Amino acid sequence: MAPRHKSNRSWINRHLHDPYVLRARQEGWRSRAIYKLVEIDQKDHLLRPGQIVVDLGAAPGSWSQWAAQRLNLGNNKGRVLALDILDMPPISNVELVRGDFRDQETLNRLDALLHGQSVDVVLSDMLPNVSGVAMVDQSRSYALAELALEFARDHLHEEGAFLVKLLQGCDFKSFLASMRQSFQHVLSRKPIASRDSSTEIYLLGKNLR
Repeated sequence: MAPRHKSNRSWINRHLHDPYVLRARQEGWRSRAIYKLVEIDQKDHLLRPGQIVVDLGAAPGSWSQWAAQRLNLGNNKGRVLALDILDMPPISNVELVRGDFRDQETLNRLDALLHGQSVDVVLSDMLPNVSGVAMVDQSRSYALAELALEFARDHLHEEGAFLVKLLQGCDFKSFLASMRQSFQHVLSRKPIASRDSSTEIYLLGKNLR
């Protein structure tokens, strides 16, 4: 058990001294993940006032915070709907939906809130609970990504965009092929804020086929 405790202490120490963690606290964001979305948004011009945005796997809420700011929701029309299985403290101008994205009842509630409106951007930073077994975690990651892609295909309008996080592994090429079948443009992104030790990568699909 000693190595595990030592590893945990090492992770906590890195986290506490992580410059993105410190910056997020100083700037009032809920997590360091904000800077991954900021970089992609600034590069690919994802978020604009007037859009309808759905944030899947939103907790603790930093991506929804950024989306609400970019949409300038206090002064413009547009919506941000944030879904997660975990409870989240309220975010100004963001509609929170608590539930398991894999459950049809949760999807029905999300659909009801959309009132039949098409979505401009679907964001998915979802990851399963990490087991520590790489192949298991990757498999669960792709299962969630497939569900998120299905949701995006069903709800985006023709010029919509879908941003999804993946753990690189043996299923990556298959999922990439699914993305290319679904979108006219598919881009891969590895934000600077992603830790060097992380196998995460983001795929961005634009314009439904």
